[in-house]
Amino acid sequence: MLEGTITLAHGGGGRLAQQLVREVFLPHFGNAELARLNDAAEVLVQSNRLAVSTDSFVVTPHRFPGGDIGSLAVYGTVNDLAMMGARPLCLTAGFIVEEGFELDALAQVAGSMAEAARRAQVPIVAGDTKVVEHGSGDGVFINTTGIGEVVLEPAPAGERAQPGDALVLSGRVGDHGMAVLMARNEFDFRADIVSDCAPLWELVEALAQAQVEVHALRDPTRGGLATVLNEIAGAAQVGMIVQEATVPVSEAVRGACDMLGLDPLYVANEGKLVACVPAQEAQRALRVLRQHELGREAAIIGRVTASGPPGRVILDTAVGGRRVLDLTSGEQLPRIC
Repeated sequence: MLEGTITLAHGGGGRLAQQLVREVFLPHFGNAELARLNDAAEVLVQSNRLAVSTDSFVVTPHRFPGGDIGSLAVYGTVNDLAMMGARPLCLTAGFIVEEGFELDALAQVAGSMAEAARRAQVPIVAGDTKVVEHGSGDGVFINTTGIGEVVLEPAPAGERAQPGDALVLSGRVGDHGMAVLMARNEFDFRADIVSDCAPLWELVEALAQAQVEVHALRDPTRGGLATVLNEIAGAAQVGMIVQEATVPVSEAVRGACDMLGLDPLYVANEGKLVACVPAQEAQRALRVLRQHELGREAAIIGRVTASGPPGRVILDTAVGGRRVLDLTSGEQLPRIC
């Protein structure tokens, strides 16, 4: 029998979230595909390779600079498909709406979802709505499920990262999490930060069309860049070394993080990817990404190594030191996606 209760930290994507998955869900639902713990599952249907992913969105506030819960729900799910090398085909949407939520506000959310779906070129083909009593929710929660066609062969996966791979990041980190935090108006200072919400399949497709070999792909959402690097390193049982000075961070995000004592490497993103590619492919991957609007600030930020304890990520700091870039127990910022 398990002891304890659920805390907000269990939903943060860090160590407690992983513990929840491994101790509660995997023992009951476990199978070979689920146990890989990728952003989406690859399933074979009459020789067709499909990817399936589902996600729920509980962000507060519902609207923030650069997006809202509706666009976030679309992009969050299509991006998980893209990280498996899958072209998004369709989405479903489930709404849990709190009694008293304004109809006009719900219509705005639906309109935002529709606009995001058009941009991502993916139709919303089915849905469901449930209403809960006033005080039982937070206005509206959204669940989206996506199906995509896997077009990269083999599909990127965390366990495929190899020693010698370069770590390529598509742009600056921390914009989404800090944009949501600033929108809460809980602080005496303001920062001009806009969420990076965007569909990432275009970047993945560009890499595929250029025939860049990609071993692993992840979008650093909950728990940020540091968390997904730990996930990949753990899945492949490799080490990683990251050069802090090469990780793009805007001055606004860096300044806000400094004021609040936060580390931008752990702050969520919703329009960035990190790729593990063979070292000889790194510069070409960089050129491909930088040719796209969403990858203008792409950078090589580190490498995969065979040295050190498997699954450990080391940060070479900007001031010349070195420290372990570990998983957090929870999340620095709750309710941001």
